[in-house]
Amino acid sequence: MRRFGHGLVLGKFYPPHAGHHHLVRTAQDQCERLTVLVCAASVESVPLADRVAWMREAHPGAEVVGAVDDIPVDLYDPAVWEAHMAVFRAAVPGRVDAVFTSEEYGGELARRFGAEEVLVDRERTLFPVSGTAVRADPVAAWEFLGPAVRAALTRRIVVLGAESTGTTTLSRALAGHYRSRGGVWAKTGWVAEYGRRYSEEKLAAARAADPAASWPDVSFTSEEFPVIARRQDADEERAARLGSPVLFCDTDSFATGIWHERYMDGRNAEVERIAAGRLRDLYLLTDHADVPFEDDGLRDGPQLRPWMTGRFREELERTGRRFLVVAGDREARLARAVAAVDELLGEGWHFADPLPENVRAQAS
Repeated sequence: MRRFGHGLVLGKFYPPHAGHHHLVRTAQDQCERLTVLVCAASVESVPLADRVAWMREAHPGAEVVGAVDDIPVDLYDPAVWEAHMAVFRAAVPGRVDAVFTSEEYGGELARRFGAEEVLVDRERTLFPVSGTAVRADPVAAWEFLGPAVRAALTRRIVVLGAESTGTTTLSRALAGHYRSRGGVWAKTGWVAEYGRRYSEEKLAAARAADPAASWPDVSFTSEEFPVIARRQDADEERAARLGSPVLFCDTDSFATGIWHERYMDGRNAEVERIAAGRLRDLYLLTDHADVPFEDDGLRDGPQLRPWMTGRFREELERTGRRFLVVAGDREARLARAVAAVDELLGEGWHFADPLPENVRAQAS
């Protein structure tokens, strides 16, 4: 196999998929050094920085650079080609020995770089997928997406509520419901409430010091809540990378801010900052009215539930988050929640159209 000094892979990667990654891996195997140039137009809805980060994560051995290219594609207009090449050469200075591509423009691109063209899986037989197909139907193309892209596209559903209002029951039931649909949905994930585990560990530590200790003997500091929020987000992100197009979470870092308010009588700026880092797609607020209170040893009592339900609702409304209050028995709650999630999924994923491309056959 011939080896090249400096290879180039160029594309929109809007978004990256298995065919892109195969192209890059093939080029890496044949080059001493490889540059991956990510070109994004301002009209596109996935930021250039995200695409660059995704490609760097997937291909740490390559040099991944980004460029904004707002010039429409016309394979038969020399002036348009020169305008594109000015962008490309500014991003990738120096000699290029080989251009690796699966596109029809690869030959002309290589010629203008003074490089050799290397075609890779031009007919998409190894990975029958394209960026256009992913944008049109990410669910159908899910198997071709890498972990970082899956995490970005996963619809995240958070179930939150006051103590003993069925958040864990509902979130688990939802995950099980979507797993039962099979196919791509079989890997639907569920994220446990880290604050619960944290509380159990604090109670265990208190009992190690005093076997008679109970939940009222446990105290928190404000500094503990950002720790809980960050871990909750990390667990959620990990699950989103591995699962189906929908993820169910038993609380999130936004809810941690309300719990801080409950225990510390005020807000925590660091928790607020963490919670603002990623917006979830739908919140399901479990009402307290239809669920009898059960003391499991980590709860304070039913008297706080109306206040907590009210604060969750107030903050959801104040921050403009999409949410639904679920009430009734377990079957009614699950049915209403499934309907809301199906409605969300039915709305699809909305990618802005890329710039137009003129790839007509050249006139004779």
